[in-house]
Amino acid sequence: MVDSAKVVLSGPVPRPDRARAASRSAGLGGASPPRPSGAWVVALLAVFAAIWLPQLAQSSLVPPTDNIEQLTWVRSLELGYYKHPPLPTWVLWLPVQLMGLSGPVTYVLGATFVLAAMGLLWRFLAALRGSVYATVALLAALCITYYNGRLYYYNHEMVLVPFAVASAVFTWKAFVSRQRRWWLGLGVCLGVGGLAKYHIVVMALAVAVFWTWQRGWRDAGHRRGLVLAAAVSLAVMAPHLHWLWTHDLGPIRYAMESSLGIDHHGMRRLGVCLRWLFDQLLNRALPAWILLLSVLWLAGRGRADGPVPSRAPLPDDAATSRRLLLCFGLTPLVFTFALGLAAGADLQLHWGAPFLLLAVPAFMELGPWKEAWHRISLKSALKSFCLIQLLLLAWGQMISATGEFRLQRHHWRNFDAKALADSVAPAARAQLGGPVRVIAGPPAEAGALALQLGERPLVLIDGRFDISPWVNKELVDECGVLELSRDASPPGYRPVGDKFPGLHWRTVVPRSPSIYCTWRAHAAN
Repeated sequence: MVDSAKVVLSGPVPRPDRARAASRSAGLGGASPPRPSGAWVVALLAVFAAIWLPQLAQSSLVPPTDNIEQLTWVRSLELGYYKHPPLPTWVLWLPVQLMGLSGPVTYVLGATFVLAAMGLLWRFLAALRGSVYATVALLAALCITYYNGRLYYYNHEMVLVPFAVASAVFTWKAFVSRQRRWWLGLGVCLGVGGLAKYHIVVMALAVAVFWTWQRGWRDAGHRRGLVLAAAVSLAVMAPHLHWLWTHDLGPIRYAMESSLGIDHHGMRRLGVCLRWLFDQLLNRALPAWILLLSVLWLAGRGRADGPVPSRAPLPDDAATSRRLLLCFGLTPLVFTFALGLAAGADLQLHWGAPFLLLAVPAFMELGPWKEAWHRISLKSALKSFCLIQLLLLAWGQMISATGEFRLQRHHWRNFDAKALADSVAPAARAQLGGPVRVIAGPPAEAGALALQLGERPLVLIDGRFDISPWVNKELVDECGVLELSRDASPPGYRPVGDKFPGLHWRTVVPRSPSIYCTWRAHAAN
């Protein structure tokens, strides 16, 4: 029996937008609206970043805690860190060497990863469904609040986003071309994605689901390809996996202690899972659904008031590409929800960040509207997009640290690190007899304070040398340390001040201040 997948997927990726454009031209007397090009999409993404990044930068008194974490870790390149794999820190190292240790460097880098994923998504969907479909999906994805209100975040989720999209692209290419190089590329993509965040396993599961749906086991090429991709991904991750083994599986233990190992029971378990799912679909992604439904409604009105364009026949592999979009768009949501139900894990809201943009084309492939996207007016879509973005920008200003309303006053964005430095640094330098070279304490507050000091001290996370390999005990002995604490009344500490309730500080002075320490501190600047 001949496998239908072999026939369907034996040719190159089709370009349905050309066939549909020709069909519409014939049905409308040759009048066809202009189609978005790659240059147009690049310009759109550039304008999007030029508007959102300055707004986000001025809306916070301090970088996000995830950005601070990376700026702390980048002081030493390791094969792994106590919470996560190393790729985001490796990527940050060169920009920091060129432009210095600062929050804006991370803002630009985080936006670069997100917008690269958006551009790749548009190109992929344009090849599958045409440029109009791809542009509507892109506009909707840019409305998801993970990708606008957090555009300046630089963390493991944001770095993983382009690898999530690329895994879908490589999977499709591997099936349609039947060439081993695309399976090889998929393996590299999953392996490098694993160095960004272990959550890439969700994309590996999506590959397996699609492979199974396509009955890949019946085809020797697809069987060998899947094995090749798995072997290559493990080979790429091998150095980090060795590091994990020699470091007592630190990041795995951290995940178990913080989320996966929390065993909720009964209705509490169901409530956590439903809260996570509702937050993804009816909070983070709600603006995207509003945009898609609004352009569908406007398209329906246009059809009632004007001529109905003729429909081009769907390409032969439309059903197969639809399966792929559904697999990669729905698997992360279904798997994470099932994980919470089965294991009672405390599902973190940000776990959907790398994958939620893939839910947009999956939504477009579902329901009675899946054949309606060829009627969409891009002009109407852009109007809806601009309105939604204006509302999101207005809300962002309302909750910002500089906004008139200053909602969510206790949010981290309102932490005044400069005021902390002004309160603590002069006295600390006087007691230490020179620059502050090491700050020990909670990672967020200590890291934020370090970024405010000209000497750019190292951060000894929670006072632990085992999770802070960039700090050695000799440096602390020679130069002393400024310690922060959030304990209620730690002995020997003094309160920072009324602006920082619960935060205390002290210095541990070196026995004999070292000239070498003072020279090295200044030389580092």
